[in-house]
Amino acid sequence: MKGTIILSHGLESGPQATKVSALARVAEELGWASIRPDYRDLDASRELEAITARTARCIAAAPKTGRVIFAGSSMGAFISGFASTQRECDALFLMALPVGIEGYAFDYTAAPVPTVLVHGWRDELCPVNAVIEFARERNDTLHLVDDDHRLTAHVEFCAEAFRQQLLKLDA
Repeated sequence: MKGTIILSHGLESGPQATKVSALARVAEELGWASIRPDYRDLDASRELEAITARTARCIAAAPKTGRVIFAGSSMGAFISGFASTQRECDALFLMALPVGIEGYAFDYTAAPVPTVLVHGWRDELCPVNAVIEFARERNDTLHLVDDDHRLTAHVEFCAEAFRQQLLKLDA
């Protein structure tokens, strides 16, 4: 295996969610292992403190050594960024990223690693302008698509963007 990809689902979702499942297929095809932690027990509380517990579970799922990529959708993207600042990683792949969560004590941050973001122009939960600014400040790759927060019409687009990111990492 080339390394391990930690795929984190969003709220109101689970480890078998459509987008993380599509990314897992791509990872397997390209020789990467993937792990999909289950955060549903933490999400049920709807407490902001669950974000810290989610991040800890994400980090705990990663192997202690070897190449790691953190990827996720929505809340899964949010915690992937935080995880990347606490466990060395090779890259980030973030879909429908909330750059800030009202009431959460910590400002959003992510490691300065190759990062690809996919975000919907019509995202009703996570303002597109905040993601544009985040990507611009970091010089990240940002794909803006005609979709809403769930990116339902762009699952295959996300999978292909992820494939391209993995191929670029191996080049």
